[in-house]
Amino acid sequence: MSRKQWQGWGPGEQAEQHYLVEPRALAGGGDLRHVSEFLRASGWRDTSTPGGPLLMESPDRAVRISYDPFVVPGGWTIHGKATGQQDEWWAQLGRQTPVEIVAGLTDALTHPRSARAPNVWEPLQDQHWSTEPLPGHYRATSPDGSAWMQFHQDGHGSAMWWSGARDQQGNGWTASFSATTPMHLVQAFSAALASPEPAMRPRGRVPHSAAIRTTSVSVLPSQLSAWQQARITAARAATWARNSVRSNRPRTARPHAHTGGARARH
Repeated sequence: MSRKQWQGWGPGEQAEQHYLVEPRALAGGGDLRHVSEFLRASGWRDTSTPGGPLLMESPDRAVRISYDPFVVPGGWTIHGKATGQQDEWWAQLGRQTPVEIVAGLTDALTHPRSARAPNVWEPLQDQHWSTEPLPGHYRATSPDGSAWMQFHQDGHGSAMWWSGARDQQGNGWTASFSATTPMHLVQAFSAALASPEPAMRPRGRVPHSAAIRTTSVSVLPSQLSAWQQARITAARAATWARNSVRSNRPRTARPHAHTGGARARH
């Protein structure tokens, strides 16, 4: 285990010990606020009740996100309503799914969809995951073998995405996505899953696993606050920009038919 010390400490602050954990897929759940505060800053409603599970709802009420640790197996549930050409969809992520990976999916819910066709496997291949096409499914595995992403389709045409991470002691998590889950969201998840960036965990919150590597770092509370605030500020700025574009779009008056007072249909 190595140790690093951050520079630029101010007077009157006591450094706190944290750990950078690699691979991030085995870093444990983490702080839920990494997900919820970003969504709140992006205009999502927090409908949680005191002492109950976390419940978030998108501004258009089309998507709901919950985190419930009080049920078995517990964890994250994301549900999207059928809208327009999009069928109803869902995703379920286990309780120990790192919040950094959950946020890969939930952050993407607040961003405009890219015009580029999504490719779930591209982020994994970019990080040198091995791929294995088999009858009925396609699987990618991380270089250390601890994490995987799989697409499965049975003989009846039913399909599902399945992912997760596990160490030799059996610690880990799984995630599943309906076949109707928008592909750009599944790709956002796979990119966060494959990211080589470590996850930071405070002392006492590091999983006991022989499969992880840790680097001890001394961090000031003000630094942690600044990093968290930067993420929230970015979400607010993006939300403001989107709302400004919508409000500044010129509105075209709908023409009316002159006969019978009825509106002309296009």
